[in-house]
Amino acid sequence: MNRIKLIAALLFTAHITFAQTNPPTDIATIQQNFKKLDVLGSVLYVAAHPDDENTRLLAYLAQEKHYRTGYLSMTRGDGGQNLLGNEQSELLGLIRTQELLAARRVDGAEQFFTRANDFGFSKGPDETLKIWDKEKVLSDVVWVIRKFRPDVIICRFPTTGEGGHGHHTSSAILAQEAFAAAADPKRFPEQLQYVQPWQAKRLLWNTFSFGTVNTTAPDQFKIDVGVYNPTLGKGYGELAAESRSNHKTQGFGSARQRGESFEYFKTILGDAPQNELMDGVNTTWKRVKDGENIDAGIAIIRKSFDADKPEESVPALVKLLAKVEKVSDVYWRTQKTKELNNLIAACAGLWFESYAAEPSYGLHDSILIRSQVLDRYNNKVKLNTISINQTEKSYNSQVIPANQLQTFDGKASADKITQPFWLETPHSIGAYNIPGQLFVGNPENPDLPTVNLEFIIEGKPIHFERRLYYKYVSPVNGEIYQPIEIAPQVTANVVSQDYIFNSSSPQSIQVKLKAYTKSSGNVSIKPMPGWQVSPDKYTFTDKNKGEEWTVAFTVTPNDRQSKNTMLEVLINGGPALGVQHIKYDHIPNITLFPPAQTRLINIDLKIAGKKIGYIEGAGDLVPEALRQVGYDVHPLTEKEVMNGDLSGYDAIVTGVRAYNVNDRLAVEQPKLLEYVKNGGNLVVQYNNNNGLVTKQIGPYPFKPVNQRVTDENAKITILDKQNPILNYPNKVTDEDFNGWVQERGLYFVGDIDPQYKSVMEMNDPGEAPNKGAVITGNYGEGRFIYTSLAFFRQLPAGVPGAYKLFINLLSKPKNTVIP
Repeated sequence: MNRIKLIAALLFTAHITFAQTNPPTDIATIQQNFKKLDVLGSVLYVAAHPDDENTRLLAYLAQEKHYRTGYLSMTRGDGGQNLLGNEQSELLGLIRTQELLAARRVDGAEQFFTRANDFGFSKGPDETLKIWDKEKVLSDVVWVIRKFRPDVIICRFPTTGEGGHGHHTSSAILAQEAFAAAADPKRFPEQLQYVQPWQAKRLLWNTFSFGTVNTTAPDQFKIDVGVYNPTLGKGYGELAAESRSNHKTQGFGSARQRGESFEYFKTILGDAPQNELMDGVNTTWKRVKDGENIDAGIAIIRKSFDADKPEESVPALVKLLAKVEKVSDVYWRTQKTKELNNLIAACAGLWFESYAAEPSYGLHDSILIRSQVLDRYNNKVKLNTISINQTEKSYNSQVIPANQLQTFDGKASADKITQPFWLETPHSIGAYNIPGQLFVGNPENPDLPTVNLEFIIEGKPIHFERRLYYKYVSPVNGEIYQPIEIAPQVTANVVSQDYIFNSSSPQSIQVKLKAYTKSSGNVSIKPMPGWQVSPDKYTFTDKNKGEEWTVAFTVTPNDRQSKNTMLEVLINGGPALGVQHIKYDHIPNITLFPPAQTRLINIDLKIAGKKIGYIEGAGDLVPEALRQVGYDVHPLTEKEVMNGDLSGYDAIVTGVRAYNVNDRLAVEQPKLLEYVKNGGNLVVQYNNNNGLVTKQIGPYPFKPVNQRVTDENAKITILDKQNPILNYPNKVTDEDFNGWVQERGLYFVGDIDPQYKSVMEMNDPGEAPNKGAVITGNYGEGRFIYTSLAFFRQLPAGVPGAYKLFINLLSKPKNTVIP
């Protein structure tokens, strides 16, 4: 019986509203939910990344047509860039997951994912589907379709490539194959112990007009999604902007649009719609057996509903619930029971939540939980039970006094750390590992701590679930809810993610430890061939919860031949986990527990110069990487650029996309070029070709363009072998381009003035060589360099050759004529 309850909980987990634990109960929401209760139809939108979804269409389908609406994103957006901070890869995917959930809370849709990893830009579906492992990701799409049971599936992109990105095209290919596979019991039969085959009515492509690509046509089926919703006081162009503006790491703040706006559709599979998206689909209660008269009952309740006295509708709603619970169709019975339960609570004025006493707990700790209940209108609601971790406490139908807050205390055991389930184990470049079938598709862990409450309303038991949060009061922002974190009993964080060994000299590797419950034990380093570690271990005793301390191991390479390796921290002889927090105001706090490890990189690296000025861009970890090899990196302010003496800097570097996000660079640029003219060395990292704050970044013209080399193993051809960039102070050879990650570079430059020299060329398979990865030119006594190589990925990943090349960029030979 408990297993059945778990399966049901995992299959039908509802998303939680950030900043509150109780669903909205305002009259507009109640009236919208009345309308939704009377509609039995569902639509699934399919694309590749966060931000690919059509938020205006989602909002229209969910809140105007009241269909159950979902967005299936193939990836979590892990491979993109971050305009808010320096998180990349999996960390960026965590942020974008929460941004998608925030967007869905606005537009009213639900969110799903596959296991596919956004490994970076892909120029075609063949590469994408090979890296993703097509069959596994297809199984995820089939699972979501079978679980969600959409009547209509809509793709954002076509299979023919107009979407431009290999991920985009692949999302359409997978949706098209899944349309048939989901209905075939021979495909992925292991899923059928939980779900049933499902055949959607039709698959449509939501055609588009993006830039110079217009795939819409007058003869296509179209819908005006620009209508106004008087209950909400907004049109769907306004809701769409609010939804899309949650994609803040991508800089997708959007203006509210008002008035008529059409979406166009081309039929890919199934019957083409003629008049309505749901042509041929019965979206009334008549589509299910035993649904007779339910719609009539809803109509009567809606007609008699009094917005000043919503509690008077509760008796009729409870009677309606008894009818809904007799519907034989499990899917719609489950969906409508959940909707009706929340509607009853809203009309009854029933508010309740559960929160933990502390924000963090160690594994196997006892969690003190406080549940609060309020019946705003009358004395008719009774509390029957509160269940925590399958431990039920009875309150014997205790009456909740009208408008008097009641508090009930309980305990739960912290049985599992709150690690994002797709990060529990190492993964391939193309896909995450999923711990079990019931986790597939979920945006967050479906087994996070929850509290179940049963009330007696109008004599009927009604069950509710609330996710457990930590609640506190901020002096600035007031009452705040954040997810609780359950951590390993002791975490270990290595201070740096890379240690560069440029000689046989030892280095001190510091490990910061924190106890999340009273703990004793030892910490050590897993033996590494070719490396010596001292001491063997440190012992700790009776560390109290919250106590932090640092230990230092001395690590020495045996000789210059010591291989690059991963240093792994052990606690009590087993692999240790660190703890990492990601905090932004627009999303809930994110906590993850990465392996406690660091890279040891043993390379023969020469350094010329010492002091680097760094102008921050969209966020990267390049300054930290440079400090690791011994540079003094100083973040430059506008005041220092405009009024300071820049001659003391051996090089000045601009961060990635600095000329996109820092509008003051348009003012500072003449000073930076004056620095170059007087003998300085300016290194500009890549910028997007759209939204540049100045038309001329360098002393001579060139243009960033939307060209890239996505194959991280693409052959490099040296064009200027004598250039100091390849020779001083380090000799850069072909071997130094081995082991690069994700891509060679992006947004290369074109229209290059002859006064620049292109140092190298490269290309993806089947494309012409591109000379726009690194250009350099003399200006006065100094040197200007623009590079589109993805150093912001390579240096944090510890790629030795990238370190050698980047240091050369920073190292202008002194008193030497640069060829």
